[in-house]
Amino acid sequence: MMRSWDHWVEEALQKLQHLQLVGSLRPIHLHSAPALEAQKPIEDEFNVFDELQPWDRSAVQVQITEATFQKWVHDIPSSGDDDGTQSFKKLLLFSTNDYLGLGSHPTIGKAAAKVALEHGMGPRSSALICGYTDYHRLLESCLADLKEKEDCLLCPTGFAANTSLMVALGSVGTLLAAGKTPSPDEKIAIFSDALNHASIIDGIRIADKQKSVQIFVYRHCDMNHLDALLSSCKIMKKVVVTDSVFSMDGDVAPMVELVKLRKEHDFLLVIDDAHGTLIFGKNGGGVAEEFNCERDVDICVGTLSKAVGCQGGFIACSKKWKQLIQSRGRSFIFSTATPVPIAAAAHAALIVARKETWRRRAIWNRVEDFRALTGIPIKSPIISLVVGSEEKALQASQSLLKYGFHVTAIRPPTVPLNSCRLRVTLSAMHTRHDIEKLVDALSRCINFQELM
Repeated sequence: MMRSWDHWVEEALQKLQHLQLVGSLRPIHLHSAPALEAQKPIEDEFNVFDELQPWDRSAVQVQITEATFQKWVHDIPSSGDDDGTQSFKKLLLFSTNDYLGLGSHPTIGKAAAKVALEHGMGPRSSALICGYTDYHRLLESCLADLKEKEDCLLCPTGFAANTSLMVALGSVGTLLAAGKTPSPDEKIAIFSDALNHASIIDGIRIADKQKSVQIFVYRHCDMNHLDALLSSCKIMKKVVVTDSVFSMDGDVAPMVELVKLRKEHDFLLVIDDAHGTLIFGKNGGGVAEEFNCERDVDICVGTLSKAVGCQGGFIACSKKWKQLIQSRGRSFIFSTATPVPIAAAAHAALIVARKETWRRRAIWNRVEDFRALTGIPIKSPIISLVVGSEEKALQASQSLLKYGFHVTAIRPPTVPLNSCRLRVTLSAMHTRHDIEKLVDALSRCINFQELM
């Protein structure tokens, strides 16, 4: 009978302990910083609101100078320089990842400012040296609770979180092969969705350079193809990794089918819930909560730079996996830790998101509005309107700009040739009237019937 991943991770950790290479996280206590047991009183200090406030609109209303506007309209390359003009164009933003508008929330800004004034920016170093504080630990604990996992590891970015995890996965094969190049049977078989995020792809490539993994790419969300690849693979240690919500197409991974295959093939299931965290699920726990399969997802990667409205990444997992990743995940080990005020802000954002449940309802109302007005069966706040050529995508984006909408044209190498698109993202800070105006402008640029 196949040994479990828990056993393999434990064995890998024993190898690291023997080599005295286990990384340790020892939180530095900052004077007057919140203790874990004091979490509840701290939450009571945070101001929350039960409806849209004036400042919320700044999450979707922006302005650019007339000079920048003209460069964009005429597709003139720019290095970000400006002519200092005082003439501005106001735009409604439909390309933000700040899905809940938390980046503009005063309570979150105050949390960051308070800590910055008390303790400075920090951190002093990487997390394994002296950059890890009780603020970081508090945030990790809240994220672990949100994802219903035993523990969590903070990373400087979501990109670093994925690359750290993929490299740590590959290290299991090397450690169990006693430091030698693993034989084909000793390698880790990683099955990756064809449209996974670049950070997953790059992490797998780094692990592949270490000759510790065998890579299998299955067709996008094609569970029959994945099943066939799993069935023909003779390697014991199997991992399936997928985005939960795909960033370019906005579709959702088939979680029910993945869980069924996991039970059949006994693989480790990893999801990148960057675009699902705080959006999906009754409590904002993400796509796994939405499909009631938190226990079937072994490791959940996420980001603090989208719906959380801050900066950073995380890996929610077991304590054993955390210890392994913090010991072998190079992107984590060799990066400076998250600034303390950012950790405090992200912690505040999680509390605000849990209490201001109207924000999550609002974004799904906007999804329903767009679906009803266009007939396009979208499944998430990410809307991919594929128009084909670069020229068509640019023309549509420039036309929308003239109507007052900031919608970016996505072109190669981000997407394949002839699949250029407008990528529209909805926010809880948009109103139904905003959606109506956007749909009217879009109807002048593209044919909705051709997109269905």
